[in-house]
Amino acid sequence: MDHVPDPEDTARFKDAFRLHPAGVALVAGRAPDGPVGLTLSSVASVSADPPVLSFSVTRTTGSAAGILAAPSFVVHLLADTQAGVADAFARTGAPRFTPEQGWSELPTGEPYLPAATVALRCATRETLRVGPSVLVLADVLEVIPGAPGEPLLYRDRRFLSGSRLEAVEG
Repeated sequence: MDHVPDPEDTARFKDAFRLHPAGVALVAGRAPDGPVGLTLSSVASVSADPPVLSFSVTRTTGSAAGILAAPSFVVHLLADTQAGVADAFARTGAPRFTPEQGWSELPTGEPYLPAATVALRCATRETLRVGPSVLVLADVLEVIPGAPGEPLLYRDRRFLSGSRLEAVEG
């Protein structure tokens, strides 16, 4: 039997995670129509041996659908200097994959952001639908070290610097 949450509990749950800081990542892949990407704050380590990570997407359309259908994709862990690119990939219609953002391409064809602190080339292991969201478990195929930097965090609908827990502009 499915649990039907109380609307007040749903609101409290959203508020709890809105106030819980999370690291910011950008996942990018190549769909049949070209590169796709989106900003995430749900990336988590699942296993080191074998290396597996997880993330969730709230829709299965647009960029999320492209990532879910891609044979492989890259999860970029962002630095606090990359709030602007994170913001662009969080907003529908914002410029994406521009030269100013610093994109290149891996030999395997995925979009790659060298300025990220680390890039994790992945392939979907399995997915699980949970309400309107999809939880993705992904095998990490390659770890690509990037530029050193402080982590970009997200809390209360704002990007923050991981070193100072201060707001940074996008």
